[in-house]
Amino acid sequence: MDDEARTPSGLDPAHRREPRSRPPWGRRWPPRHPRPDGGVNTGYPRPAYAALDLGTNNCRLLVARPVREGFRVIDAFSRIIRLGEGMAASGRLSEAAIQRAVEALSICRDKMRNRAVTRARLIATEACRSAENGTEFRERVQREVGLDLEIVDRETEAQLAAMGCTPLMDPQAEGVILFDIGGGSSEIVLLGRSEPANGGPPNPQIRAWASLPLGVVSLAERYGGVAVDDAVYEAMTAEVLAHVRRFSDAHCGGISLSAMHLLGTSGTVTTIAGLYLRLKRYDRRQVDGCWMIDEQVTAVLDDLRAMSYDQRVESPCIGAERADLVLAGCAILEAIRRVFPCTRLRVADRGLREGMLVQLMRADDVWAQHAGFAS
Repeated sequence: MDDEARTPSGLDPAHRREPRSRPPWGRRWPPRHPRPDGGVNTGYPRPAYAALDLGTNNCRLLVARPVREGFRVIDAFSRIIRLGEGMAASGRLSEAAIQRAVEALSICRDKMRNRAVTRARLIATEACRSAENGTEFRERVQREVGLDLEIVDRETEAQLAAMGCTPLMDPQAEGVILFDIGGGSSEIVLLGRSEPANGGPPNPQIRAWASLPLGVVSLAERYGGVAVDDAVYEAMTAEVLAHVRRFSDAHCGGISLSAMHLLGTSGTVTTIAGLYLRLKRYDRRQVDGCWMIDEQVTAVLDDLRAMSYDQRVESPCIGAERADLVLAGCAILEAIRRVFPCTRLRVADRGLREGMLVQLMRADDVWAQHAGFAS
């Protein structure tokens, strides 16, 4: 949405905190989708669902209602908060990062309230998994914001990414190498051909997965992200390459890459697609599902590496918030491409949040009742 990350909270959490009797976000409310305030959701023909992903770098929310064979997004929010900033050195979430996260989560809470959300899943990933004070942070969020975060493991993260991205698989392909380049970790998944579900998006067929303990924030903090010369870029790539090769050696022997394609979800690959499309302003509608051949990806990576930091800041598809992280993401992508030299890459501006929404809606069997839904 064009107004993502701009919507002010307008509420003081200390004064708008919900009473203790109210079930916290992240838990299932009773059947028939009553409203969070205890009333019946009579004004909405379909329930509203929410999925929140609190990562090392971003806080992102989607609110959606089910429609025939899928869902329609009715609200969204995304903000770069750098929750994991400085963790490589301290092992802890800093107070400044926690404050940024609390502010963003307060906005998400208000959006869910305003949209009368009845079912939600709210997850936190690598930063909260790894931080010494991750549990303390989770308790603080519940106390100050009223949101019940679920700190998920790496396998769950890979599964959700696969669930969210499976609709973008080429149905003619024998399989896909799916990757999600995060802030503190990166997931890689070998997918077989998806199987039709009994209503809703297709189910992913996960053959193998791995979580690499490397992301754009952790790499950029260790190697630097402002001035990245060829030696630094190759050093980052080599570190990631060792992890990707271990995954390939263990799980990918005998696969035919000529019958497969890469499927990437992350700010890195959406940035690359935006540059390839020469967008003057980022447009998800053009980026999500965009196909690129190997030579086109290489050309964009070369252009990015040739840019100065100031040029990256000025790029409408990068900007100041990503200018010091994007080359670390490119190094991760480069390592994946060297191990899995597929000729095609499909770009996904979707992932964990969409996977959570599909799981929540499928658990409620909403698509079995799709006859009453709009298409």
